[in-house]
Amino acid sequence: MKPVELDVRPLTKTAFAPFGDVIETEGAEMRLINNNTTERYHDLANVDVTGDGARVLMNIFRGRMFVPPIDIVMLERHPLGSQAFVPLQNRPYLVVVAEDAGGRPGLPVAFLCQGNQGVNYHRNVWHHPLISLKDRSDFLVVDRGGDGVNLEEFFFEDLAYRVMPAEEPASSS
Repeated sequence: MKPVELDVRPLTKTAFAPFGDVIETEGAEMRLINNNTTERYHDLANVDVTGDGARVLMNIFRGRMFVPPIDIVMLERHPLGSQAFVPLQNRPYLVVVAEDAGGRPGLPVAFLCQGNQGVNYHRNVWHHPLISLKDRSDFLVVDRGGDGVNLEEFFFEDLAYRVMPAEEPASSS
């Protein structure tokens, strides 16, 4: 089976909007707080949790480095909550997402993220688990806790998608 190659796009708010929010200061509403000693970049993502006993969790995920080419053989989604990833070490990473196609992922889309950009996957958006591109990398993850099954996985049986991210991400402007 020959993998289907995916184009890798730079992460921008417009391109990523069908899948979630880009968490970055560029273009965000800034407010001065704490007697004008701190800049607050306001309301960067919609944290969405639903279901019995739902609560917001804050975690640190440590992802191992993936070496290109990267074969995408599965995607997952979280039907009961959004999931945000914010890199803590200013290292690039890859995001692979897909729209829903009747209960399974549609054609995946790959985004190369700069180390100063986070993503917030909307509830129920198909995505690949964390793909670190430089060393082991830590991410602050805002996730859903509580009762209920909040993970669905889909494994592509007859094909794989392959991504070859560029060495350095392009600018998001």
